[in-house]
Amino acid sequence: MSKSKTRVLIAIAMLSSISFVLMLLAFPLPALPAYLKVDFSDIPALIAAITMGPIAGILVALLKNVLDWLFSGSPTGVPVGHMANFVTSLLFLTPVYLVYRKVSTSKGLSFGLVIGTISMAIGMGLLNYYVFLPMYAYFLNFPMESGSALVKSVIFGILPFNLIKGILVTIVMIVLFKRMKPFLDKVTASFQVPKIN
Repeated sequence: MSKSKTRVLIAIAMLSSISFVLMLLAFPLPALPAYLKVDFSDIPALIAAITMGPIAGILVALLKNVLDWLFSGSPTGVPVGHMANFVTSLLFLTPVYLVYRKVSTSKGLSFGLVIGTISMAIGMGLLNYYVFLPMYAYFLNFPMESGSALVKSVIFGILPFNLIKGILVTIVMIVLFKRMKPFLDKVTASFQVPKIN
């Protein structure tokens, strides 16, 4: 394995570790269900994606969830929450990368983050309704909300939560990006040869 590929793997491992630590610092939002918690663990995955390519970002998002599952476990015995978190990261990360690849400026990043927030909010609303909430009900063996009650849980719980989370992550990412842009450009240039696409 070349030194450049080794550097990429080391960078992914480091960003995954940072992402995992940030995941442990999750906090709930007032007036929303307590099981919905905001964290900033997608920021290292975003940095990985814009500097080393989308696969690097996906790997960071995957590894942080594997580490958290191994460290914290899952109340269902099946990592439903970690699977949902991983999909959430993909829905957020992908639009940001695609837009930033075309417009590698703070405006491009900001626009990508807005699109990513909308993608995450709508995508997770639908996926929770059809996939993740039914999975939780099945593995925890309790009656699931149905009909209008389930719709209300999604519209007044999951949807606003993901919008707020996306806004908070966007603000932090933009502030970091403006401060770190020269450094990120150097890192991106250093990873051009082994870039993971």
